[in-house]
Amino acid sequence: MIALNPTPFPLDHLALRGAAEAEALAVGEERLTYRQLDAAVGGMAAALLDHGLKAGDRVATWMGKTRLACIMPLAAARAGLVHVPVNPVLKHAQAAHILADSGAQLLIANRARLDSLQGGDLADAKPLPLEEWRDGDEPLPPSSREPNELAALLYTSGSTGRPKGVMLSHANLWLGAVSVAHYLGLQADDHTLCVLPLAFDYGQNQLLSAWAAGGCAIGFDYLLPRDVVRAVGRHDVTVLAGVPPLWLQLAEQDWGDAGKTLRTLTNSGGHLPEPLVRRLRSLFPRAKLHLMYGLTEAFRSSSLDPALVDDHPDSVGAAIPFAELMVVRPDGTEAAPGEEGELVHAGPLVAQGYWQDPERTAERFKPAPAFSRLGGTAVWSGDTVVRGDDGLLRFRGRDDAMIKVSGNRISPTEIEEAALASGAVSDAAAFGVVDERLGQAIVLVAVANGEGAEQKLQGWFRRELPAHMLPQRIMWKLSLPVGPNGKLDRTALKAEIS
Repeated sequence: MIALNPTPFPLDHLALRGAAEAEALAVGEERLTYRQLDAAVGGMAAALLDHGLKAGDRVATWMGKTRLACIMPLAAARAGLVHVPVNPVLKHAQAAHILADSGAQLLIANRARLDSLQGGDLADAKPLPLEEWRDGDEPLPPSSREPNELAALLYTSGSTGRPKGVMLSHANLWLGAVSVAHYLGLQADDHTLCVLPLAFDYGQNQLLSAWAAGGCAIGFDYLLPRDVVRAVGRHDVTVLAGVPPLWLQLAEQDWGDAGKTLRTLTNSGGHLPEPLVRRLRSLFPRAKLHLMYGLTEAFRSSSLDPALVDDHPDSVGAAIPFAELMVVRPDGTEAAPGEEGELVHAGPLVAQGYWQDPERTAERFKPAPAFSRLGGTAVWSGDTVVRGDDGLLRFRGRDDAMIKVSGNRISPTEIEEAALASGAVSDAAAFGVVDERLGQAIVLVAVANGEGAEQKLQGWFRRELPAHMLPQRIMWKLSLPVGPNGKLDRTALKAEIS
């Protein structure tokens, strides 16, 4: 377990954390030691400046997990630039918005993606085909960037409005990597399979935390969940991160001996239902499962000690290192144990706000509550949680997602967990829709788990739920949609039922 040093360093110094000849990165057939990783970071940084970029300029990448995509977070930081990763699953319209909003001066992508951009889609960005990329001949040495310098813009979508760029500093990303590597207990002999998009804060941290521990990161894009199983076996993977839809797919696979090397599993990006927790614990009994909660504006907030998962599978744990978490009443005072409130995050992991968007920044980034230990600017998450007498946090839902039926306030999570507990469905999402009689009515969208699912589910609900929590309508689908980061796309689903 690495030491918890609260002093942030320039982000590119992560390339110096491992032993010089230890393996740092694997992409396809290419393998880089830490000595080679540092040289590659320096060479890429030099090449970026050769393209006319200057300190503070934004450089965008739009590609899968190539060598360049994996190293660019460090290379851009070494050159004093701001990296803007664009999720490769996005289409040209979404990419064009990110380019225009960020003011990116350079876009590196393969020719097919560049050809999909039309007219003014590039905004001010100079296109550079990935096929023409060459590292610089004179690598830049490790930088001496200030901790609060901007290092990245990660674009995140909310329930309303276009994606907004979260501003992350060297300190944000460095301390996030150190925090995660510490509480996961990552070691120099760990092999982390990086399957999540690098434009996703959770996905990018797979790289950064692996390097913070001096371990090896494996850049991997997959088409089918079976590809992940094969990669785990082929690379002797020890660390695997996922979001709930991916874990649901992986839990349905025949793993055989492929998962025997796994020792650390992590979940974030949504609540992992208890039946799925039990399934993963059964599949990988020797692996430690970390149930986590995070938001891009503060990177990561909480994690449940794996020793507590079997007894508290409904919890997302407590604050991670360098984070202060508070449960706050509407009047700004601290909620009592067992009382619902908004989760508020303070400390050095809090981002610098939204890029060129002071109005939305002011809505989310506010002074910490008066009772805060760390003070300063805090992120007001908009998520409802409760802290139990045991000190553990339990997610209740987003304030704007809560359902009110005949005056009763209901968390969608409660309905979804009840549906999954029935055994009749393999996936489910609950929503509230306007109802003249009830105020709101509950609609459940579900994926059947075998024949007779509807009858079994309705019977379970009648036995297990009070009348006001019964769904008024159940919609059946073959699968639930996911967004660019692999998380459940609630916005798309809600549009279907509205």
